[in-house]
Amino acid sequence: MDGMPRTTAITGYVSRTAMLATCLTLIAGSASAQANAKSPAVEPGAVDALRRMGAYLRTLQHFGVSGETMRDEVLRDGQKIEVGGTIKYVVRTPDRFRAELKTDRKQRQIFYDGKSLTVYAPRMHYYASAPAPSTVSATLDSARKRFGIEMPLADLFLWGTPRDGVSELTSAQYIGPAYVDGTDTDHYAFRQRGVDWQLWIARGNVPLPRKLVITTTSEPSEPRFAATLTWDLTPPVGDPVFAFVPPKDAARIVFASFGARETKKPVRQ
Repeated sequence: MDGMPRTTAITGYVSRTAMLATCLTLIAGSASAQANAKSPAVEPGAVDALRRMGAYLRTLQHFGVSGETMRDEVLRDGQKIEVGGTIKYVVRTPDRFRAELKTDRKQRQIFYDGKSLTVYAPRMHYYASAPAPSTVSATLDSARKRFGIEMPLADLFLWGTPRDGVSELTSAQYIGPAYVDGTDTDHYAFRQRGVDWQLWIARGNVPLPRKLVITTTSEPSEPRFAATLTWDLTPPVGDPVFAFVPPKDAARIVFASFGARETKKPVRQ
């Protein structure tokens, strides 16, 4: 919710067999290109699958989802560094969520109890709290706009709503069946301005997203984010799950202290 290898010109002797194979490849490629040109850029079936998944997500009154994540960090010289991590959400709609994010670089716990948003950094023993809107989606928007907090997998809360981004798609296609962590899924590829993304949706009556890959094409390095998801539709969702109780050694700070900062070396937070 990460390019193609450059063709190498080869000079010298080319056998007749190789030339024949090349011609056959070009013919096949031309036929394939013609077939693709006739198919719609936005396949209705792919859009329908996306909307069906979104509609199902919106029926869930509570859920837990955990993910193994990977994202690219781009260094100043343009080289990409892969950073792995995990994320875990527990959600009770419309006004509760808890998230735990862990990577080699940072750890965060985020609590939303319907009235306030709290972010806790357990390694540094700091936390910050602020009043929050009355719904999960509004709180995610507020956190992004006010404090620059971009929650991973935020699309889980947008799919199935008027803000699902379907109208912005420039390409949508069905790739084929796929197997993700023991689950039969259908693999789809989507494109919109500045972003290519892929989605693997579970087959059957429970069309949950099981894998997501996002490529930011608007940046020269085209960094990627990927997550493989595991779902729990019956997690504990009592009020204490979403309530933050500061540890005795935790110090309160303001959200401005969580602003982005540049460092020459990775910092564990």
